[in-house]
This record gives sequence, structure tokens and C-alpha cells, in this order.
Amino acid sequence: MSRWQRLFDSKERLFWALHSAGWAGFAVIYYIGSFLHDVRPIWVFIIMLNAYAGWLLTIPLRYVFRYARKQSPLKMLTVVIAACYVVALLWAVVKNINYWEIYKHGYRPDAWYMYFTNTINSLIMVGCWSGVYFGIKNFQMLQKEKQNALKATTMAHQAHIKMLRYQLNPHFLFNTLNAISTLILLKENDTAEAMVSRLSDFLRYSLDNDPIKRVPLGQEAKALRLYLDIEKVRFDDRLDVRWDIDEGCENALVPSMILQPIIENSIKHAISKMEKGGEIAITARAFGNDLLMDVADNGPGADIKNGQLSRENGVGLANIRERLQSLYQRNFALSIEHNQPSGVRVRIRIPYEVKDA
Repeated sequence: MSRWQRLFDSKERLFWALHSAGWAGFAVIYYIGSFLHDVRPIWVFIIMLNAYAGWLLTIPLRYVFRYARKQSPLKMLTVVIAACYVVALLWAVVKNINYWEIYKHGYRPDAWYMYFTNTINSLIMVGCWSGVYFGIKNFQMLQKEKQNALKATTMAHQAHIKMLRYQLNPHFLFNTLNAISTLILLKENDTAEAMVSRLSDFLRYSLDNDPIKRVPLGQEAKALRLYLDIEKVRFDDRLDVRWDIDEGCENALVPSMILQPIIENSIKHAISKMEKGGEIAITARAFGNDLLMDVADNGPGADIKNGQLSRENGVGLANIRERLQSLYQRNFALSIEHNQPSGVRVRIRIPYEVKDA
């Protein structure tokens, strides 16, 4: 059964349940009101007949109102009033017949138009039924519009996060392919093959993981090691990496590929500028209910003004800030500091969360 069919069936059940409950409530109130008068027991049967007649006669109003809702406001109002009046007129006739033919044992009024008495009372009841119908329909329409708006906002939000997530620096890919090409020319085929394998695994990880979902830090660290192994082939002994991830933090959830642009910036603006190379330190630890992650280099450093890095001219840190804001709203921090004795340190604070078992 499709989703639309289930939705249609649920709406059908809701209509019949409310429709029947409404007329049952009318019968009960009508019966309680009869205690004010001295009536015979047969009056209960009259009440049931009148309630059933109302239940039956108002069913066509549902379909008339469906048509009316598609018309202009003036035409809709005309159709609704006319339909309500016709139904109220018919119901008044049925109630009078039930009263005279059954309760009064075949009483006949002096004039035929007497059968149409109490039409105003019937019109009030039918009007109440119509008001409830339109009220529920408008409420359902409002809820549907809210759901559509929420769905559209969510889809736009997810698309934005995915766009940010997939803005990987193409220079990394170009440089890696150039390095592989150079290795092949130098006939270092084994190294080139290993580099291609690492590149394939890294790209597969970066593309397979949904940017909306978060991954354990231990899994993220494995992907970063693939990336750094590729860079180490390019820089040889000039790139040294130090890992310091607390054991308890490996299961902490982090946005996938959140540290890669920071590490790439450190390689591009620090390690590549140093003749003897340098070191990148990656640390992670729990602090209360938060997870702290640092990426620091010992490069020449950079000007930091108002938390912005002067050497940052790409999408890296701005991309990370937007992703964190989209995922955590205000419950995060991204700071850029001078590393001691030299270099730049980027620190991220996010809530410490683990995957449910």
C-alpha cells in the first residue's frame, strides 16, 4: 500500500469517525433535553430516526464542499449556503414526518407548508456541521503547509550541508595525480600503486559517507591517515604527523571530513613552505560534555585578526564554520590561535556524543 493510499484511508476513517460521533452526540444531547418535557418512550426512537436522517443527509455536503473549495470565494459562499439550506429543509421535513406519523399516530397538518416548519433550527444544526467540517479541513491544510515548509527547509538545509561537505580542495587531487604520474615516470610502480590504492580508499570514504550523519572519531581518523599517507609520499620526510587521541574519544561522533580541510591548510601554508618540513599535531580529548579537537602545525605562522586567518583564501575554515553552525547551531566553537613556539592551532569544540548501541 502506497503512502498516499494510506493517507487517503486515514482521512476517510477520520471523516466517518467524526461524522458518526457528531451525530451520536446530537442524539445524546437531544435525549437529555427531552427530560425537560413529559414524553412517551417512543420519543427515543424518534430521536434515533432524526439523528440517522441528519447523518445520512449531511454526507452529500462533504462532496459539495469539496467542489465549493475549488471555486472563487463568492461562488463558494453561495454554494455552501444553498447546499446547507437544502439539506436543512429536507431534514426538517423528515423530522416533521417522523414526529407526526410516528409520535402523533398519523397526524396531518392543515397546510402542506407546515412540513417545512423548524427549518431554521435544522439550518443552525447543519451550519454547525459545516463549520466543524471547514474548520477541520482548514486545520489539516495548515498542518500540511507547515509540513511542506518544514520538509522544504530540511531539504535545503541538507543540500547546503552536502554542498559544504563536498567542497574538497581540487588541488589535493591534482597534486596527488601529478605525484602518481611522476612515480610512474621514475618507474617506482609499487609506490605509485600504493598511492593509487590509498587515494581510491580515501575518495570512496569521502563520497560514501552522508554529510548529514556523523561518524565515530576513530573511523574519521582512519580516513585522515589515508589522506596523510598520500601527502607523505609527496613530501617524503618533510611531513611528520603526531596523533594524540584519547582512547575514550574514538567512539565520539564527529561530522565526516571535518578536520581534513584544516590539515590540508597546514600542509599547504606551513609544511610546504618549510625547507626541512615540519610537524602537524592532531589531538582529541573529552572535556566535560564536550569534545575538543586540535590541529596544530609548527610552520611560519600567520596573521590572525578577529579570529580570522589571513592566509585562508579558500573555502576551508569558512566551510567548516558553516557546517558546524548548520549541525550544532550555537553549541560549538571554532577558534584559531597562534601555536607555541610557532605555527597555527585550530581548535574545535562540539558536544560529546556517542552512537547508540
